[in-house]
Parts: sequence; C-alpha cells; structure tokens
Amino acid sequence: MVRVTNPECLFCRIVRGEIPAAVVYSTDQVLAFRDISPKAPVHVLVIPRDHHSDLASLAGADPALAGALLAAVGAVAEVEGVAESGYRTIFNSGRDGGQEVPHVHAHVLGGARLPTSIVP
Repeated sequence: MVRVTNPECLFCRIVRGEIPAAVVYSTDQVLAFRDISPKAPVHVLVIPRDHHSDLASLAGADPALAGALLAAVGAVAEVEGVAESGYRTIFNSGRDGGQEVPHVHAHVLGGARLPTSIVP
C-alpha cells in the first residue's frame, strides 16, 4: 500500500519512524501515541497513517479511514483504561480552532475528572 504523506509534516515523520513516539496503539491504518505535552493523566493522539490536513478533508476523501480513526479512539480508551470511567475526544481544525499540526488527529484525554467546559 502506498501511503499519502507530507515530507514536512511532523506526524507523517512519526509514521515513517523518523521521529520517535511513545506508541500505545497501532494498526495498518492508524497510529496512537502519547502527547509530549499532556493536558490530562491520559493524553493520546490518534492519527491516520495517511496524511489528511483536518477532519473534514479526511471524511470527504476517505470515509472508511475516518471510521477507522474513530474506532481507534475507542480502542485507545480501552487500552489506556479510561473507557469505563470516561474520556474526552477532541478534534481541532484549522489555526483558529487550535490545530497546531496540520495532520488530522484526535486527542483522547482522561484519567481524571475533566472540566465540563473548556470555553473561557
């Protein structure tokens, strides 16, 4: 399978093994690894191995991969032991939405009671 990657993309470089990451879940379609600046006791990023800039782009280009990404979020919650107690999933899109890396990724946060609102 030929992967769609971006040579300058941080997450594509992680997928290619050029940058190390603390991997917690991996399939042929997705990769999940610990955030280097965690905002909760559990903070894992879940990404498709193929490069798509944001969630809307992924959903439009490859709905099956978007489904695999969402399924991986649930699998990560199980692996990390937060599925029963609860967790939050966040997708940031675009600069104004807080997206820092232009490769679609889900944040899975848990392991403690999270604030009910993140809006200031």
